[in-house]
Amino acid sequence: MINAEGKRLLYTGDFNIADSKLLAGATMSYGDLDAVIIESTYANEDHEDRATLEKRFVESAIEVVERGGTVLVPAFGVGRSQEIACVLAAHHFEYPVFLDGMAREASRIIMNHKEFLRDPKLFMNAMHSVDWVDGWRDRRKAVKTPGVIISTAGMLKGGPATFYLSKIGKKASNAVFLVSYQIPGTPGRELLDKGVCTIDGKVRKVKAHYEHFDFSSHCGASQLKEALRRLGGHPKVFVVHGEESNCELLANWAKSELSLDAVAPKTGDVFEV
Repeated sequence: MINAEGKRLLYTGDFNIADSKLLAGATMSYGDLDAVIIESTYANEDHEDRATLEKRFVESAIEVVERGGTVLVPAFGVGRSQEIACVLAAHHFEYPVFLDGMAREASRIIMNHKEFLRDPKLFMNAMHSVDWVDGWRDRRKAVKTPGVIISTAGMLKGGPATFYLSKIGKKASNAVFLVSYQIPGTPGRELLDKGVCTIDGKVRKVKAHYEHFDFSSHCGASQLKEALRRLGGHPKVFVVHGEESNCELLANWAKSELSLDAVAPKTGDVFEV
């Protein structure tokens, strides 16, 4: 929120109005606004309902573990790793959950600031129930244990997740659940598209089951529209951070449905509020 020269401007950044197991959704309660800069990453599509997604994720993990397999969950160190741990705890997942990589240090920091979380008690329960990986002995134990391993990096570009994939990927009884967006050109996207992964310069066939679960931190199309509906005042809307077609799609909707002065600015455009 920017207050300057008598004007009030909201810059959303990447946001979501839907609750997750880790964070409460954005409320959009900012009073009357003169201008809003809003993202449009998913202006053309909706995400799966979060509760349905979480249930499907946990049930899929249980299915793998109960047949003796191990599930690798490559996840971003800040936010996504902790959310997945909370999802498993909330659904009373009864099998081992290992936490590795930068997610460990990030989790320790969040534990000291848990008042900002949606459900601090759930988060602390999740953190106390996971096995914190400490070194290679623990990693070798984890890959042999039916359970879930949450580890960075979320796109498999590095971190302990690459070691885990090199071991877990060899067996069809195991699984890799990708829970973050996979940028084209990353090992994670390569896995989804081709069923292979490049580790230490070698292209390896992944025999384990692999699947993407859309735990997005962005609003879907319906949520973006709802966020605009909640805005106070009659602000000018600048739609950014999306494909050009998505920016124009959301801007046109805001103009036609909400009668807002909305634009999809080009790089270098200058506006006065």
